[in-house]
Amino acid sequence: MSKMFKVDLHIHSRYSGDNDAEPEDIIERAIELGLDGIAFTEHYYYEASEEILPLIEKYKEVITIIRGVEFSASDGHCLIFGANTDRILERFINMATLIKVVDSLGGVLIPAHPFRGMNSIGEALHNLKGLIAIEGFNGCSMPNFNNKAIKASSKLNIPFTGGSDSHSSREVGSCYTIFYEPVSQENIVKILKSGKFKGQDNRRFARLINYFL
Repeated sequence: MSKMFKVDLHIHSRYSGDNDAEPEDIIERAIELGLDGIAFTEHYYYEASEEILPLIEKYKEVITIIRGVEFSASDGHCLIFGANTDRILERFINMATLIKVVDSLGGVLIPAHPFRGMNSIGEALHNLKGLIAIEGFNGCSMPNFNNKAIKASSKLNIPFTGGSDSHSSREVGSCYTIFYEPVSQENIVKILKSGKFKGQDNRRFARLINYFL
């Protein structure tokens, strides 16, 4: 059986401006949990995670650390990898336009917590063109919201990711993405485009709820 690589693709530290989580505490917790990688997806600006660069070097032999961003489109939040969104001059553009812009920059866009309500794209997700994946398991969303996202991914015939959406070290790894080959900053876009991954919900209460559905 091929080795699986567990990567939490949605993590926030104090550089997101809405929490006081230290990046190194987050990294240490991820290592403790046995994760193979994490992605810092700070709010609004890609360069917000620039301060983490020394830690990427420090821990490179132990865990993979990827930089992304949780971008606020006018119709919902989305995770973006492989593109410096700080080059996008117009803030809060709609997601349909943003997909094209991110693609032109060599990156990928994944709608985050699409059915949570606030800051989520909702049913308009089904009108988007060019999606390669959506976030199915989000650690800050209730199981019914996540289940709706997973059903949408099936209807759209695209895979779904998992991420904790953590804002503290204790939340890291509640949800993550399983990859079937090692992931890095250099190949994350290629692997996400390949579709060879799946989201995983690691929360005990969510597993119990899903068992009885």
